Amino acid sequence: MNVLLHLCCANCAIYPVKVLREQNHQVTGFFFNHNIHPYQEFMRRLETVRDYAAGVELEVQYREDYQLEEFLAQVAQVPLLRCDYCYHSRLEETARRAADQGFDAFSTSLLYSRYQQHETIRSHGESLAHQLGIKFLYHDFRPGWREGIETSKAMGLYRQQYCGCIYSEKERYCPPART
Repeated sequence: MNVLLHLCCANCAIYPVKVLREQNHQVTGFFFNHNIHPYQEFMRRLETVRDYAAGVELEVQYREDYQLEEFLAQVAQVPLLRCDYCYHSRLEETARRAADQGFDAFSTSLLYSRYQQHETIRSHGESLAHQLGIKFLYHDFRPGWREGIETSKAMGLYRQQYCGCIYSEKERYCPPART
């Protein structure tokens, strides 16, 4: 199949791209991550995807617009539900692009991370597939977690320390308030 693979970052793309290629799928990446903040982090991840893609000869489509205001407008009222919006909006953009461009299926490198809400991602993917008339290629890439990390280190890729949004950055670096 010809698959459009949403890329959340280069590190999470390594194992899914490898597996999909081993399964004889034609893979095109799609970088769309309006959740990543601050801007310098967004740019660093974008450049790392470019470096990775060049190194493995992966065609990638890019949405480079930085949508801080749009993202925050959708999640600021209830930050605890931000991941649901984040997954859905990125998968929806990927599915629409895949359908419009004649891909056979779409998927996401988010299915690689053991830190993501795997079943929520799968549910959104399957719902969007039904709604838009395109296949969601589900694969649990988490068994390749260690391999992806080792490969990214060997490639010298920038390895981010939080999921991407400003809330996840706070959770990673800001100590909890003492009561």
